Amino acid sequence: MAQTLAMPVAPSLAIISNSRLSKTLSVPVLNNPKFQGLSIKCVRVGGVEIPNNKRIEYSLQHIHGVGRTRAKQILCDIQMDNKITKELTEEELITLRDEVSKYMIEGDLRRFNAVNIKRLKDIQCYRGIRHIQGLPCRGQRTKNNCRTLKGKKVAITGKKKK
Repeated sequence: MAQTLAMPVAPSLAIISNSRLSKTLSVPVLNNPKFQGLSIKCVRVGGVEIPNNKRIEYSLQHIHGVGRTRAKQILCDIQMDNKITKELTEEELITLRDEVSKYMIEGDLRRFNAVNIKRLKDIQCYRGIRHIQGLPCRGQRTKNNCRTLKGKKVAITGKKKK
């Protein structure tokens, strides 16, 4: 009684057939969407992968330097509807990429801001000194708040109230 093991049809499905019986066995295999092909999860605009399942106005806000106002402005400039990102055609994607590339975004914007802060530090102006000390630059009070910049509280020992 020799039995042969056929090649797996699906990852977890194998057919065992008896060599004496030469009947054909057909097994229905369900179409699983995972294995049908590659699915695009994100669209790349301005060097950043923006989410596919959101509307364009909100997807564009994932790019550093594009906020709510600028995203709306970009859509108005190219006269595009605010539809879900995965529904965009290639031509619409190309026009969207061209429009976004007109603005200073991502690495260029980060570099521009870093150079400005370095300049302030170099000339030792008030704002530059506040950046060096790690304190707020825009006139906020520092007695109670600004824990983000100052760091964790450090208790000072030796002072007691009488």
